[in-house]
Amino acid sequence: MLDDRSRMLLKTLVERYIADGQPVGSRTLSKASGLELSPATIRNVMADLEELGLIASPHTSAGRVPTPRGYRLFVDTMLTARSRELHAGAPLEVAEPLQPDQPKRVIANAAQLLSNLSQFVGVVTSPRQPSVFRHIEFLRLSDRRVLVILVSPDGDVQNRVIFTEHDYTQSQLIEATNFLNTHYAGLTLEEVRQRLKTEVDDLRAEIAALMQAAVQAGSDAMAENTEQVVVSGERNLLQVQDFSNDLSSLRKLFDLFEQKTQLMRLLEVSSRAEGVRIYIGGESQFVPFEELSVVSAPYEVNGEVVGTLGVIGPTRMAYDRMIQIVDITARLVSNALSQK
Repeated sequence: MLDDRSRMLLKTLVERYIADGQPVGSRTLSKASGLELSPATIRNVMADLEELGLIASPHTSAGRVPTPRGYRLFVDTMLTARSRELHAGAPLEVAEPLQPDQPKRVIANAAQLLSNLSQFVGVVTSPRQPSVFRHIEFLRLSDRRVLVILVSPDGDVQNRVIFTEHDYTQSQLIEATNFLNTHYAGLTLEEVRQRLKTEVDDLRAEIAALMQAAVQAGSDAMAENTEQVVVSGERNLLQVQDFSNDLSSLRKLFDLFEQKTQLMRLLEVSSRAEGVRIYIGGESQFVPFEELSVVSAPYEVNGEVVGTLGVIGPTRMAYDRMIQIVDITARLVSNALSQK
């Protein structure tokens, strides 16, 4: 627990470091904090903050910089008032509203908007679409190898080979095909999965197992055929002072953006939360870089959360502004995708 004086000095130090990018000394803190404290008193308070792991002293300077733990305390306890002032009249100007003509274009525009406004990296997950099938068919390839053919309502065809525990005859596969198409066509694969669990007693065990495997394969196939994460503005990090001299960190970051898998996992976690989430330094196991922070928020379509978006940048970022950028962009995307 910090007293009011320590909190004010920590808040001032973080704000000065975010603004200037230079370690903050006791003389600067004395002027910027507005507290009538001697430099010696401020040095004592800074020593206490350093002992608590909230600030650190770079070897090349007598000043101090915030640690990820210090940023976390700053974000959690000193930005509350501002983050609640995001509704009408938020101080952000958006040049062009997002248009609802095509979901993919909305997502691409949103990633670019996040990047342009933040001057860092914008990331957006594509909206999760329910995997609905119009027709399914099984084709025996060889012993315990079956081709599953799924046709979506818009005519898109997905093929997937599954390996089964039993060797099915073609007549058994036709039986399973007819049952699924008669009872489940038009449902999402998740709905089929749930109904199969409850209706399995009405089916022979081996046919039920085949259908469960086919539904899982269909879900995987459809998931693989959607671009799940859109990233914009990676090159902005080349201009960030904190990274410009650390090519090793930059290389790791670009590998992360290239793979996108870890980003997807992080944003999936964020989508289960309400409002803006902030991951500072190595707090997220999926973006484990001490120099990076992620500010994210879920977006909705007609009241249902279907995806997540966010900004990735250095820990030395203006968190109050990033919260506003992410929050407002999430609302813009929700509104654009929800329009009929």
